[in-house]
Amino acid sequence: MLKQEIEKKFKEAVKEKKEREISTLRMLRAAVLEKEREKRCKSIQEGKETGLSDEEVLQIVMSEIKKRKESLALFREGKRDDLIRQAEEEIEILKRYLPEQASAEEIKDLAKEIIKKTGAKEIKDMGRVMPQLMGRLKGRAEGKLVSEVVRELLSD
Repeated sequence: MLKQEIEKKFKEAVKEKKEREISTLRMLRAAVLEKEREKRCKSIQEGKETGLSDEEVLQIVMSEIKKRKESLALFREGKRDDLIRQAEEEIEILKRYLPEQASAEEIKDLAKEIIKKTGAKEIKDMGRVMPQLMGRLKGRAEGKLVSEVVRELLSD
């Protein structure tokens, strides 16, 4: 499971005294624990107890990457080279836990297939295409990139 992999890598980073990796994985572990607490509270109310799936942990990793990318834009505006470098390093560490990313061509081919299947013809039909496409890609592509590809295909 992905959660165990993160724990293992965290322990290795501590042993090897890799400060940036330690701090990044500590933040990721905290986000995972918070999500587990939320889920545990809900599941206790419903009378069942479950842990996080790999897919849920993957969503957390993607969310943490997105936060850092948003911060990067602000750091660049403020010309904060130290923080830019830190955020870029953290993103690289977090990307290790993502599956291999889909190429733009692969996204385009999948999008064409789903557009044909759903009968989407205009930009306003994106709402029918995006959920299916993102479900098929599951962590292998950023939503922004997928949205741009779909928008391009529907505006042709």
